[in-house]
Amino acid sequence: MKDTRRTRVVLGALLVVALAMITIDHRGGDDSPLRGLRGIGATVFGPVERASASVVRPVTDTFETIGDAPGQRRRADRLERENQELRERLRGARIDEDKAAQLQRLLGTAGMGGYKVLAGQVISAGQGFEDTVTIDAGSRNGVKRDMTVLSAEGLVGRVIRVGPATATVLLATDQTSSIGSRLEGSKEIGIVQGGGRRGLGGQSETPLRFQLLDAAAPIHVGQRIVTLGSQGQRPFVPGVPIGVVERIERSTGGLTRTAYVRPFVRFTSLDVVAVVVAPPKRNPRDAVLPPKPKPPATPSASPSARPSQSPRGDDPSPRPSGSRSPSTEPNAGD
Repeated sequence: MKDTRRTRVVLGALLVVALAMITIDHRGGDDSPLRGLRGIGATVFGPVERASASVVRPVTDTFETIGDAPGQRRRADRLERENQELRERLRGARIDEDKAAQLQRLLGTAGMGGYKVLAGQVISAGQGFEDTVTIDAGSRNGVKRDMTVLSAEGLVGRVIRVGPATATVLLATDQTSSIGSRLEGSKEIGIVQGGGRRGLGGQSETPLRFQLLDAAAPIHVGQRIVTLGSQGQRPFVPGVPIGVVERIERSTGGLTRTAYVRPFVRFTSLDVVAVVVAPPKRNPRDAVLPPKPKPPATPSASPSARPSQSPRGDDPSPRPSGSRSPSTEPNAGD
């Protein structure tokens, strides 16, 4: 079609008519006088529109997917980071909850003994010949050399080196460690010495040995040991639980007697500990020891179902010699 003046006039007139019909149909709504034409148009052009949409839509979706791919990747990365942060927060909350429980038990132990303590956390373990750990408390916090260190279970050791923000603790299991000690429920004293290996002894070995100064003094397996206390309450305050006697060497006429002790503290899993910065006003003696476990209940003997033997004088029918009464057979109680 040539671009002439007549052509432009016809196109303009058709455009005006189309706009007028659109306006009338829009304002009329459901009562539009052109709804019949709308229905005819839908019938004629509807299949063509659906066919063209079915052809064009996959291509359009492909381009949209390609265009949105970087955004989808960024959203996936953001969600992954958020999930990781949530997991870290949950793990941190569990760790904090566990440390809070340890600290609560530790403060309970210190309260029973009347110790004034400063809480700290083990941040590293010694790698040399010494059994040592490092805690995150130092001279800035009031920690000094030769202070007692304990956990909620009992004695950990003593401070041997102090820095501004950290301190080194010599564990009770170290071979150079010697601790004045006392047997539970008695006045018998001795010295607890470390066997090394941070508590990792063999099947017949324990990391602590107790030298009882009086070889004739009574001592038995299961008896517990606490610290005796030092002059000036350093390096060890009195009454801190140490461990339980597991085995006693037979006395061979020596001046001392040796027992092997299982410590209350698990030295391979130390976490929250406390430094005793002020000793108790009085000796707590055995007050800090945990309650003794209750012995298991022994089942009572069930009564025998067989009749008991009657006295020989009351037996109305004498039995011939050599005969055996069923009631004379041994039962479970004999």
